[in-house]
Amino acid sequence: MDSFLGFLQTFFKLLLELTVLFIFISFLVSWLQQKVTEDRIKRVLDRPNKWSGYLYGTGLGALTPFCSCSTIPILAGLLSSKAPFGPSMSFLVASPLLNPVIVILLWTLLGWQLTLYYVIIVGIFAVLIGVVWKALGLEHSVKNVNVRKGSSQDDNIEKSKWKLALEDAWGFFYPLLPYLLIGVFIGAFIYDFIPQDFIVKYAGGDNPWTIPIASVVGIPMYIRAEAILPIGDALVSKGMGIGPVIALLIGGAGASIPEVLLLSKLFKKKLVITFVASILIVAISTGFILHIIL
Repeated sequence: MDSFLGFLQTFFKLLLELTVLFIFISFLVSWLQQKVTEDRIKRVLDRPNKWSGYLYGTGLGALTPFCSCSTIPILAGLLSSKAPFGPSMSFLVASPLLNPVIVILLWTLLGWQLTLYYVIIVGIFAVLIGVVWKALGLEHSVKNVNVRKGSSQDDNIEKSKWKLALEDAWGFFYPLLPYLLIGVFIGAFIYDFIPQDFIVKYAGGDNPWTIPIASVVGIPMYIRAEAILPIGDALVSKGMGIGPVIALLIGGAGASIPEVLLLSKLFKKKLVITFVASILIVAISTGFILHIIL
């Protein structure tokens, strides 16, 4: 009975904390996105100093959509308007992996030190992927992209930016609520019912072989950050290594099956395979680096 009451307490505490955080972050990002338009992103990426374009692409990716699938329409618009290829690819990688939801949830659940290392490592990889893909001439593996742009300005003219941001915050939160509930439920269950010795034995910090497995498992599972982070917090508290948790997060958030299918409409087969392989490299490498330094 005590375990069940502890489970309920953990469940509702996590659910309340993450709900408040998610709605607040969703509101803030929606408001920012009204100012950071696709045309502005293109102008920022197309810099005279090519290296700064990669840095801006990574930075802007961290301010834009929440999940991998919502990044694709913006990428299609950038490619259609002839934005530079390399910085656009840095944007593609950074957007689902460095968005404010993941960063702030990581900070809240797993601490500022881990979050800082995560942001630095993934940011470096995002820049490098853009540079390497450009050097390899992979821009020729982009299909002809033609995006017809409509204007929704008339629909929104009567609404203030704040009201639109509030509507967007609820619009983002409501579809993700089932994922959040599942993640919090599993996380609370692990907290209160799974023996610590079991976690340490099979996925403890001294078992680095779990890192590549977790990165591969993450892709077909498509575990959203809102679900995996509460679970990861519980697993880490029970003794699981941080490396597998981060590898699972990057694999699921960075190269989900829905995203790969959408990218196949924009990229030729060679670039799609390169994309998936690159995300796996980022997931495994980041997992091992954090396993070593933390």
